[in-house]
Amino acid sequence: MKSPNFSQLQYLRVATASPVIAIGDPMANAKVIAATCQQLSDQGVAVGVFPELCLSGYSAEDLFYTETLLIDTRRALALLCMESTLPLIAVGAPWRLRDGRLINCAVLIGQGRILGMVPKSVQPNYGEFYDLRWFAPGGQVNETEVTQDLGSFQIRVDQLFEFDEHLIGVEICEDLWAPLTPGTNAALAGAHILLNLSASNELISKADYRRDLVRMTSAKNLCAYIYAAAGATESTKDVVFGGHCMVAEAGQIIAEGERFSLEGQTLVTEIDCQKLMHDRAQNTTFSQAERPRAYRIVPAGGVSEPLTRLTRQYPAHPFVPLDEGEFDARAQEILSIQSTGLARRMLAAHTQKLVIGLSGGLDSTLAFLVAKDALAKLNLPPANLYALTLPGPGTTAGTLDNAHGLAKAVNVSLEEISIAPAVEQHLKDLNHQGDHDVVFENAQARERTQILFNMANKVGGIVVGTGDLSELALGWCTFNADHMANYNVNASVPKTMMAYLVRWYAKHRSQPDLAQVLENVLATPISPELIPPKDGEISQHTEALVGPYELHDFFLYHFLRTGADATKIFYLAVNSFAGKYDAQTIQKWLGQFFKRFMTQQFKRTTLPPGPKVGSVSLSPRGDWRMPDEAAVEHILQEVEALLST
Repeated sequence: MKSPNFSQLQYLRVATASPVIAIGDPMANAKVIAATCQQLSDQGVAVGVFPELCLSGYSAEDLFYTETLLIDTRRALALLCMESTLPLIAVGAPWRLRDGRLINCAVLIGQGRILGMVPKSVQPNYGEFYDLRWFAPGGQVNETEVTQDLGSFQIRVDQLFEFDEHLIGVEICEDLWAPLTPGTNAALAGAHILLNLSASNELISKADYRRDLVRMTSAKNLCAYIYAAAGATESTKDVVFGGHCMVAEAGQIIAEGERFSLEGQTLVTEIDCQKLMHDRAQNTTFSQAERPRAYRIVPAGGVSEPLTRLTRQYPAHPFVPLDEGEFDARAQEILSIQSTGLARRMLAAHTQKLVIGLSGGLDSTLAFLVAKDALAKLNLPPANLYALTLPGPGTTAGTLDNAHGLAKAVNVSLEEISIAPAVEQHLKDLNHQGDHDVVFENAQARERTQILFNMANKVGGIVVGTGDLSELALGWCTFNADHMANYNVNASVPKTMMAYLVRWYAKHRSQPDLAQVLENVLATPISPELIPPKDGEISQHTEALVGPYELHDFFLYHFLRTGADATKIFYLAVNSFAGKYDAQTIQKWLGQFFKRFMTQQFKRTTLPPGPKVGSVSLSPRGDWRMPDEAAVEHILQEVEALLST
């Protein structure tokens, strides 16, 4: 397998740091920062962010007026220009303008020189903050400094720093809390990475609020947000500082450090810049926003070192929250979306009755539970759910028992209609030779669909679809058969989520008899049961034919949600499934994924309606539109080359 280069895949390794500082001693602080930079450089970090006024200490107070502090700050900046080993760093420092005003600045250093200074726009002057005592607002500052000791650079808010094709904007602490933030203008001017050098103090619940601000700023600006706050070695005369360090990306906190350390801390992760560009291209709200005046672009030089691994961990099951509490809330919301969508569709169709095919497998079980909940929303009795189980040549006793058990547990009558005679006659009419081929399989699916729709006509109801998102992505359904319904409640629920939802339902919404049946369903192998069983057991296992659904769901998420190409998806999967699937296995099923996904759009083009429950959907009327004839050969060639040496 080729060694990955995540830098070429547009990952940027960044760090946020809150070092131990000595208040009022810039040279000592510069030496600590330089040593931290060396540690981060050894880890392959390209961009390092340090707290607000970290060279002097945020809590230096009237020491900001002293000549000694200002001179020592210049000496400290010169030291960092010489000794910083990171390609780009941002440090906080006081600076005196030529007219005598003091400003609070972020100093960007790279290539052994100061690239520019970005002043703090908003000075808090309320509660425990009285920054205006020392610092002038920096929003209107626009100066060019030409110095003997530090070279020439500009001091202004409207400048972005370009490193290895990444555009970086800067905010300082209170700027983030303002109604109109400088960071938003920077993002609209092109920055997809925002830095915040902060000295936000700690109060009860303030960390939660701060975290939400960072997260939502990264969400609305579709950017990465790197936040470094002053730590516990600041003065505690009236307030305490915690050193809150975090990195957000497009609405998610991807890394967060511990607070209140007296020893300082560093936090290293990678930003997926390709994903950010994908999101911005896709989001028309962002593209329509009015742009600010042109920003100055400052070349920061340098190129990211090749990254052969990521420190950042991607979950193997991206559709399923890892936190139990979050999943509990998520499960309730998904089921509510599904049942509400179905109930509204019933109102629109002027019907009080539902028809569903109940196989005893996972998908139809979840749809059955949703249908039950939809009837309850409309104050309709369970008897209005017409459940049919339609055994055929491949049906096993286990799934048939599941179907009957489900119906009995919720007091729904279940009608059993064997499709075997009709299928046999149909195949005879076609002069079929009896092989267990695609004709044999599809004839069963189409016969079942015909019965369901005709039953719906008979009772005056609508057919509830059961197929899930993963099956639709792979085209694992029979055209004009199980791919069709009046309303498909599972249309945007992936297979990996299905099992969690059914298990949650068993735990939180089921009496013991229903819970037991649901556990039996969960223990049943995934199968369409279109091939006769062997020794009474299921002989057709879906995942043996199309591949593990957990892999396909991982591929699907990163392909649609982040716009990743085959190479990037492969390397992410190798990392996320290490110890479970080897590279050869992942490559095999990745090729299958793209082959099936790209060639089965014709089925998705004609999908029935169904509720969108997450950020990934394949509805041809909304989230995913592509030609039925899209080429796939070039992608398969890319996949094939992944393991070449």
